[in-house]
Amino acid sequence: MDLYLCIGQSNMAGRATIEEQDKDSIQNVFLFTGKEDEPWEKAANPLNKYSTVRKGIKMQKLGLSYGFAKEMVNAMPNKKIGLIVNAKGGTSIEEWKPGDTLYNQAIKQVRKAMEYGVLKGVIWHQGETNAGRYDKYMPKIITLIESLRADLNTPNLPFVAGQLSPDKPKRNNFNIMILELTNTVGNTGVITTENTLTIDDTHFDSASQRLLGKRYAEEMLKLISNKIK
Repeated sequence: MDLYLCIGQSNMAGRATIEEQDKDSIQNVFLFTGKEDEPWEKAANPLNKYSTVRKGIKMQKLGLSYGFAKEMVNAMPNKKIGLIVNAKGGTSIEEWKPGDTLYNQAIKQVRKAMEYGVLKGVIWHQGETNAGRYDKYMPKIITLIESLRADLNTPNLPFVAGQLSPDKPKRNNFNIMILELTNTVGNTGVITTENTLTIDDTHFDSASQRLLGKRYAEEMLKLISNKIK
């Protein structure tokens, strides 16, 4: 399988309504459960259900990884995709510091999953908690990326981040800052959040989650293509 790690805070965990069209299992996409007797199952929402760090199961709804997986399969129909979704709502980037619980749990889950496939990339959506401290964010995300690459022995591991909802003006500086990631760290991508809507000025609605997931996939596919070349 081609494996993808999906981490971050609540928009990655998923807070949007799982609508009728989101209730299918995705062909050729499997979700890592972490269970010894059944480590994988057909991917179906909510995809953050097996996160080892998540909040209550009732909070886990439609997140970015669903649209991401659908688009990846559309682009590569002959591939089997394995998702390791290990997000937690309300977390700051400081809580994802290498060596701390959230980071260690993500690494642990990926290493177990890598017995069944090859890690191809990471999608990351986080920043709402850090929007007011945007000027201190870049060094921390650089450390996160470099640590993931080192600890997972994948030096050029593709990493895609995303802008936050523009519904609150205080996030504008963060959204400008995060675009610089691609000029700062190699083999990274950033997706924009233009033409999206939220349910509460923070959490994307269902249609926007599907759209953003597709954007993550498009950016990931570009990075994978460049890596192959």
